[in-house]
Amino acid sequence: MAMNSTVHDVTQRIIERSRESRADYLRRMNEAGHAGPHRGRMSCSNLAHGFAAEGEPVKDALAGDTRPNVGIVTAFNDMLSAHQPFERYPDIIKQAAWNAGGVAQVAGGTPAMCDGVTQGQPGMELSLFSRDVIAMSTGVALTHNMFDAALCLGVCDKIVPGLLIGTLAFGHLPVIFAPAGPMTSGMANPIKAKVRERFAQGEIGRDELLKAESMSYHSPGTCTFYGTANSNQLMMEFMGLHMAGTSFINPGTPLREALTVAATERAIEMARLDDDQRARRMCDIVDEKSIVNGLVGLLSSGGSTNHTMHYVAVARAAGIKINWDDFSELSAAVPLLARVYPNGIADVNHMRAAGGIQLMIRSLLDAGLLHDDVMTVEGYGLHNYTKEPYFNDGALAWREGPTASHDEDVMRPADNPFAATGGINVLDGNVGRAIIKTSAVETKHRRIEAPAQVFASQQAVLDAFKADELNRDVVVVVPNNGPRANGMPELHKLTPSLSVLLHRGYQVALVTDGRMSGASGKVPAAIQVTPEAKLGGMIGRIRDGDIVVVDADTGELSVQVDDAELAEREAIEFPDEPSAEYGLGREMFALFRNNALPAEEGAGPALHG
Repeated sequence: MAMNSTVHDVTQRIIERSRESRADYLRRMNEAGHAGPHRGRMSCSNLAHGFAAEGEPVKDALAGDTRPNVGIVTAFNDMLSAHQPFERYPDIIKQAAWNAGGVAQVAGGTPAMCDGVTQGQPGMELSLFSRDVIAMSTGVALTHNMFDAALCLGVCDKIVPGLLIGTLAFGHLPVIFAPAGPMTSGMANPIKAKVRERFAQGEIGRDELLKAESMSYHSPGTCTFYGTANSNQLMMEFMGLHMAGTSFINPGTPLREALTVAATERAIEMARLDDDQRARRMCDIVDEKSIVNGLVGLLSSGGSTNHTMHYVAVARAAGIKINWDDFSELSAAVPLLARVYPNGIADVNHMRAAGGIQLMIRSLLDAGLLHDDVMTVEGYGLHNYTKEPYFNDGALAWREGPTASHDEDVMRPADNPFAATGGINVLDGNVGRAIIKTSAVETKHRRIEAPAQVFASQQAVLDAFKADELNRDVVVVVPNNGPRANGMPELHKLTPSLSVLLHRGYQVALVTDGRMSGASGKVPAAIQVTPEAKLGGMIGRIRDGDIVVVDADTGELSVQVDDAELAEREAIEFPDEPSAEYGLGREMFALFRNNALPAEEGAGPALHG
């Protein structure tokens, strides 16, 4: 199948736009790399410090120059269900590395905070910036230069993008990402959503809500809805940085452990490639075509809007320049192939059973919507990712995955999609540029024209809802939640209340320079508005009663106020709103807030290019 013209043109435009920055990045990676164990260039004192705590066999191996050393960067903690399984991974990896003729050491750990824990709390204002802390801590771990390859252990929202940014600074090394997998299915997602809406309306109490939430999030593993964490995992396969078929295997299963062993063996294998065979280095795998493949995967699956920021930052770390126009043009050409909550009723376990990532990649390749001519950790060609892992007489093996959907209510092929276009659009107008997720928004709600109600905070919106002040057509505007203002928290706590207003028959939309969760769904939300209010953006000059238009189909985000009048208005202030500058660690992130880039440029501080 010939390459789709839009995918081809967007890719070529990215290549041209990135020519100088990409060449500079590759030059730096080539200078950093060399054949043979990296520790061979260290002084005896350096090396002795690097293996002082090891047992004799590993000491002897690290003192020699034949066994490659794999650095493990782990986001383990036992509070996060998605990362708790990583506790056992280092022992598994070390043994597998030794059996494969290498060694492995834990190079370092990274923080891993959970947006599910911090939603609506002050700590959520550190969430976005944690991505860049993770990138820097990955750099600290690998800067010891003891390592010939790296294995990254991370799953959730900011963790994988942070690990990507960090390891791309060490792109001269081969790198594999080893996930933990989703928890088994709990309470059905539509039932959970209904319970949340009933709580928002005061129909049930906290005890009943907590019981339902505990039945949904109930065991080790990733949350099973298709939010940012699971979008991460899908994109890693589309970009060729996972072992094929590894994303959605449940933790604590023999297949999960076997895939971790296989990832270790592959890292050892790649570390042994000589200078003429180094095409599976991180810097070679993450190129313009693999970035486009990742974006196509995101859009075709109805994935998280958070990646419209994260992958701008990831691409920049590899010397590649992408922007929201690239997302928008690809979204117009890429069909929607999955209906997974919040865009449907299924979860990622059902997604895997229906055909999974293997079916998606096969169908998109057949339709000319993906680049097959890319390097991956599985070798040359994205077609390697149409295969799924299984046990053949007790041994791990791969076979061709499904060629047709097992449940067309959950997954469909590219020639019979749920929608002709992907799930993310770009909005533009006199309010600024914004992102809107459309994959779960009903057609009748894709254009909202209604009076604005401006709020100081997420909590102020919830208070107004509880006081029955929003029972009407309304565009809820929440400015001063951008990166420079307070770290751009997610405002997902608004979803149940705004959903109730939709169910009551009102035309409702959200406009904010903050973010929404990867689990955002049926409420039309113009998010990540740029420029943000803190930097003089027009979102900060909207007043109660102004008519605001949010049109996902035409791409309009406007306020029906004369431009001259809008320009003369002062930015809205909320003097009684508590400061976002201190409390729960926020005072330590003033440097990040003061230097944060706009959302379309990655939203975090400029750590690279």
